[in-house]
Amino acid sequence: MLTQLRIKNVAIIESVTLPLHRGLNVLSGETGAGKSIIIGALGLLVGDRASSDEVRTGADKASVEGEFDVGDSPDVARALDAHGLDAEGGVVVLKREVAATGRTRAWINGSPVNASVLAEVGRLLVTVHGQRDAHALLDEESQRVMLDQFADAAGDAALVARSHGEVEQARAAVTALLRRRDDAAKRADYLRHVADEIEAARLREGEEASLNEDLTRLTHAEELRSLTAEINDVLDAGDESLARRLGHLQRQLTALQRIDPATAQLQTLFDAAFYAVEELSREVAAYAASVEHDPARLADVEQRRDVIYRLLKKYGGTIAAVVESGKTARAELDALDTAAHDLAALEKAVRDRESALASAARALSEKRKQAATKLGEAVAARLPELGMPDGRFAVRLLPREAVGPTGAEDVEYRVSLNLGHEDRPLARVASGGELARVMLALKAILAGIDKVPTLIFDEVDAGIGGAVGLMVADAMRRVGAKHQVFAITHLAQIASRAEHHVVVRKAAKGGITSADIEVVTGEERITELARMLGGDADSDVGRAHARELLAGAGSASLEIVRSAGARKRRANG
Repeated sequence: MLTQLRIKNVAIIESVTLPLHRGLNVLSGETGAGKSIIIGALGLLVGDRASSDEVRTGADKASVEGEFDVGDSPDVARALDAHGLDAEGGVVVLKREVAATGRTRAWINGSPVNASVLAEVGRLLVTVHGQRDAHALLDEESQRVMLDQFADAAGDAALVARSHGEVEQARAAVTALLRRRDDAAKRADYLRHVADEIEAARLREGEEASLNEDLTRLTHAEELRSLTAEINDVLDAGDESLARRLGHLQRQLTALQRIDPATAQLQTLFDAAFYAVEELSREVAAYAASVEHDPARLADVEQRRDVIYRLLKKYGGTIAAVVESGKTARAELDALDTAAHDLAALEKAVRDRESALASAARALSEKRKQAATKLGEAVAARLPELGMPDGRFAVRLLPREAVGPTGAEDVEYRVSLNLGHEDRPLARVASGGELARVMLALKAILAGIDKVPTLIFDEVDAGIGGAVGLMVADAMRRVGAKHQVFAITHLAQIASRAEHHVVVRKAAKGGITSADIEVVTGEERITELARMLGGDADSDVGRAHARELLAGAGSASLEIVRSAGARKRRANG
């Protein structure tokens, strides 16, 4: 529960420390005194959007800090642990700052966090209900979520949503396969032509360069043969060939060595030159033998090169790209052959998942059906206690043509608040005040299920008064038996039932309007209740009425305990 709320420099509040207790806490005060600012500050604390407009005039920043006693709540512990945080001694401290520049910062137990983490943890600690939240009852989704909460079917609803998503994925896979198959079928002739043409070419990596070399030799065959003949003449043909002249040179070197043995190293150099000329002669002869004037071969090479050039131009700039295009075309054609088998497997997956969805939806529908009857009866039983003696409430399940992500039916809350009138959808019948009371009845019933420890009710008493106000107050006190309840109210009837009463007042400090709070007890509380009843806090009649209201609070508490026991006994049979 929220044990303390500290607010600094928010709007007209300079510095306020608001202590809160278990049970029903109320905040009262004149219109404009700052009650809504406190609710706004609570919203900031649990992650609502912040604005520099909320910073008090002349201040650098505004801050809100809340201290919560969470005990050993596993939900809170899990949320904190997921972000590397923990609740020290069962205490969680949330803090939010808003600078005048608009920059915001947040902390949990002293560790910096972003606003989304603050909101995630805050939602587990505080829920704010106001006139706007009562209107959320008109939303089909809110009605469905409440019913599922009452039915303990949140897990079943999540399973249906997940199963529906899996069905949609499986159907999308079938659609995608059919589209690919149809596209491939339309292009089959073209794809077959591509695959056959490329495969028939039997391309080899590097073949283009090799063909270019062959083409060059074949095109210049006569010139190459003439050049090699001239080289051969110089090396090894005729009386003046290099080979004959080297033979003569050998005789001269031999004679030189006989006269001067020191010239023997010249023989080594000669031998190397002789063998090089001899090797060159052999290679030239071999090359000359390989060069032939072959018009047929030249035509074949030119034709092969044209084939490759055409394929490169059509399917890619390299042989590797052309080969890959052929493989891709063949794969698409193969997909046509395997599509029937793949389609059968995917359609079976669709049927299996549709069956799982139907099963999950049936289980959820059964829980909803049982819960709808019980919730309708329970709310209807509460309406007379909230000033609607002829009120009837029912939860209708409206079947859908097909199971959707939220189940096989829509949920609709219907009411009849006047005798002799048929029930109609809540949106078409209830006024703002009536909506707030219906919401309060639902919250009173769901109090034992709702795990959020602190519930804030912001002026849900609008449009009611007198005996109805007392009924609403008693309902809040019943909720306060299982939750900490913090109600902002203008009604003395509700304030009189509180176990902890706080008053917010507005005054001028140093020429600047400021709000402050005070916990009232005894005569101070009588004074505040008298003011709320008629505006004149010193009126003897008003003060007597205030004392009467407070005296009735004790007997009302006893009656709440008795009523709760009676309901429990009826539930147990």
